[in-house]
Amino acid sequence: MTPGQRAMAPRVAVLVYNDAANDSRVLKESATLRDDGYDVRIIAVERRKLGRMAQVTSLGERLALERVPEFAIERVLPSIAPWWRRLINEADSVEANDPAPVPRSRPGTGLPRRALDEVPAVRSLALRTLRSIGERAFRTVSLGTYWKNATAAGLRLQPDIIHANDANTLVPALAIRALTRGGTGIVYDSHELWRHRNVRSGRILAPLAEVLTETFGIRQVDGVITVSPSIAEWLQRTYRLEDAPTLVRNVPIADALPDPSTGVLRERAGLSDADKVIAYGGRITTARGIEETIAALPHLPPDIHFVLLGYGEAAALDAVRAEAVSRGVEDRVHLVGAVDPDDVSRSLADGNVAVVHVRPICLSYRYALPNKLFESIRAGLPIAAADLPDMRQVVEELGVGEVFQGSEPEDLAAALAAILDDPEAYRARARAVAPKLTWENETEKMLEMYRRILRRRKDR
Repeated sequence: MTPGQRAMAPRVAVLVYNDAANDSRVLKESATLRDDGYDVRIIAVERRKLGRMAQVTSLGERLALERVPEFAIERVLPSIAPWWRRLINEADSVEANDPAPVPRSRPGTGLPRRALDEVPAVRSLALRTLRSIGERAFRTVSLGTYWKNATAAGLRLQPDIIHANDANTLVPALAIRALTRGGTGIVYDSHELWRHRNVRSGRILAPLAEVLTETFGIRQVDGVITVSPSIAEWLQRTYRLEDAPTLVRNVPIADALPDPSTGVLRERAGLSDADKVIAYGGRITTARGIEETIAALPHLPPDIHFVLLGYGEAAALDAVRAEAVSRGVEDRVHLVGAVDPDDVSRSLADGNVAVVHVRPICLSYRYALPNKLFESIRAGLPIAAADLPDMRQVVEELGVGEVFQGSEPEDLAAALAAILDDPEAYRARARAVAPKLTWENETEKMLEMYRRILRRRKDR
């Protein structure tokens, strides 16, 4: 590309409210747009505790990652920072050492406890209340800080199109367009069903703000894309969209199909070729089928192991270990760390079967069509999938595995045993369909949407 052509390349601001380090969808979409001739800048947020600082980093020609400053009490109110850290530490100590509520009367007497006895309970309640209020305020101010800094970064870029990932980036996207000349286009990318995602309970004002933001914002954008047919249908029906959202599923980039020799599960877990491996690839957290798979292990032969490839918070990893101990299978559950997002399929390839299970604790999870499903198919693994509508459709239409019904450990164990008894037909189907399930095929409609938006801008 010549300097003159580079100067004419349309500019895209990709907004995302995370640090973009492990967001494979954002990174793949941005690279695809770059390869199609756009100048792309991802506007993410710094995470100083992880060493991902506020700065601009080149990710190759015409693709940059700008992490804007996150909200930090030390920066804004340094005099309050020590008090806030002390509050968090004390509240953590209270939860660890006195998690149970204090009884209102002495056991066996029915008499009220003395005021002195009530002091620890009152102090505990006060600390927890203050911490809850502080954390809610912190999250609100943090999001507002991103909105402000992302808007400023977008205005410096003067983009032709803004790619807003999830509803928490719609506010800065609309602000950038309002303050930019030329009618900047906006694409809304709903990674999940935002209003029905898995979030903490007890939120009061946030749900209303999210409804208002998405209801208003989705009607202002020039195009909508999302990750599963059910979410697309829900968005169109709920917001009465004239055009159905464009489906861009989280499938892998086209590459040579891996074979078992590229896998890392057995080596990292210290297992032999004679052992059978249930593979898990992805973020390690709750409601992703990890607990259910561990619970199924006691109902399977002892040479069957569960190997988890992925990243997670320390608390989540500890919870996996504790669950394995509680089920008596700690020697059969292996946390083997993460790999680069581009290496997931190759790294899973020496497994025997993959569990793709999302507990439908919210509507967004019920409609999930996760990366790990397509990564596992590309790895050539038979699939044991939860009975959720979009996953069922993929697994049954492609013939790559079994969908298990029921919620008992025995149900999942039976599906796994059936696959492991005769896996080759499923494995052959996975290898046959994998070349068609490519990111390049999936994003053609997204690229056409971008071209359509640019044509409309030129006609104005």
